[in-house]
Amino acid sequence: VAYLIIFHILFVLFVWTYWKSIFTLPVQPGKKYHMSYADQERYENEERPEVQRQILAEIARKLPVYTRTGSGGIRFCDRCQLIKPDRCHHCTVCAICVLKMDHHCPWVNNCIGFFNYKFFLLFLAYSLLYCLYIAATVFKYFIKYWTGELTNGRSKFHVLFLLFVAVMFFVSLMFLFGYHCWLVSRNRSTLEAFSAPVFQNGPDKNGFNLGFVKNLQQVFGEEKKLWLLPIASSQGDGHFFPMRALCEAQNPLLASEEQWEDDGMDDETHDSGEASSLAIERET
Repeated sequence: VAYLIIFHILFVLFVWTYWKSIFTLPVQPGKKYHMSYADQERYENEERPEVQRQILAEIARKLPVYTRTGSGGIRFCDRCQLIKPDRCHHCTVCAICVLKMDHHCPWVNNCIGFFNYKFFLLFLAYSLLYCLYIAATVFKYFIKYWTGELTNGRSKFHVLFLLFVAVMFFVSLMFLFGYHCWLVSRNRSTLEAFSAPVFQNGPDKNGFNLGFVKNLQQVFGEEKKLWLLPIASSQGDGHFFPMRALCEAQNPLLASEEQWEDDGMDDETHDSGEASSLAIERET
């Protein structure tokens, strides 16, 4: 009876988190990040790059946007025609910009972002426990198979197959879940782990790292009773995220524009007295 109760609890949680990961669709940034028809027409008809930069700077001036492109420019998506919020990226599979995009997951056939990242983590956790439970309960029959206590040929095949599949998925899920636990502890997404976000002072892989406890609360919320349930409890709305340093929390679009060197992600900013132009990120 205890085995059946545990099995059904894990199975319900597994199916529940998988369903939430699939049917929680990615959400595009709010309307204030989209270009108006007049601005879009003015931007597309303008051939001078410096004037295009000015148009984007005017649009983004009142938005809470603090990250930049690798060259220090405004993060703009040509396909969606919007100023991208911090940690937002364009998904080529979903064909939209996804808030706090982590990756596009083929397992759930959905883009993992701000609104379903918690569900995806719980799905990995309960899948891991589900496979471990199956492997543990089948292992004693595997021992009986080797000792010759099981005489039915069909049962031998079923035991071997079930144990092999459970262990195989358990090992693969263990590495994947461990990697995402490490990302949560550092408050990074998969994309940010490979390419550090760029702030006013340059790229910083720990720019959103607020400490272990606050990093957990950003994903799972402050109410610990909801942490293990696939119920939306993440902090914020996906458009703005607290940053580690106060100096990075100043909107670079409101300050005097500093000149960035052309060496890519490892560039250092010049003195604040020097003016520069903002580059445009064209994402294809």
